Amino acid sequence: MEQRIGSGSRPLEGAGFDPAFIPGLSSPASVAPEDVKKEDAAEEAVSERAVSEKTVLETARDETSEEASDEAETEPDEEAPVDGPVFEAADRRARIVADHKGVRLSLDDQECEFRWDEIGAVETETARFGKRYTVTVHTPDRRWYPIEIEATARSRFKEWDEQLDAVLDAYFDDGAEEADAEAADAEEADVR
Repeated sequence: MEQRIGSGSRPLEGAGFDPAFIPGLSSPASVAPEDVKKEDAAEEAVSERAVSEKTVLETARDETSEEASDEAETEPDEEAPVDGPVFEAADRRARIVADHKGVRLSLDDQECEFRWDEIGAVETETARFGKRYTVTVHTPDRRWYPIEIEATARSRFKEWDEQLDAVLDAYFDDGAEEADAEAADAEEADVR
């Protein structure tokens, strides 16, 4: 996604700004000053330069990918399927998938993906009444990303918890092994 740098606001026009403005009969009282027009021209020049740089990069990337594809013709293009637990839950709007790659959340047209090394904790919560199952992904930088999924029946909650626990046990490294190793080292030091 491209973002513009600088002021993107334009002066307000119309009846919301000028109560004397009547569409079709009078022009708005505020007319864009020359400075704003110059800024717009400068922004367009910068965006055109960025587009040309982007096409150069895409061309270079295409050339390197063609070379890589020539080398990879002997190798299969598809990734080998991983035999391991997968958790997937969805309703009409939301979807969560947890597998060997990480956790992917999507709500309507918004999506986010977390690799296992980007996740600090995964929390689940069920509504006391109703059929909402909430999964919250916590990151190490103290941000959290919740998603609610509406189940067809409350009996699905237990099934989803078991599936998600299996995935977390298989792929999520929460530092428990390190803590266990440190505790074992401390016990050996006490024995000596």
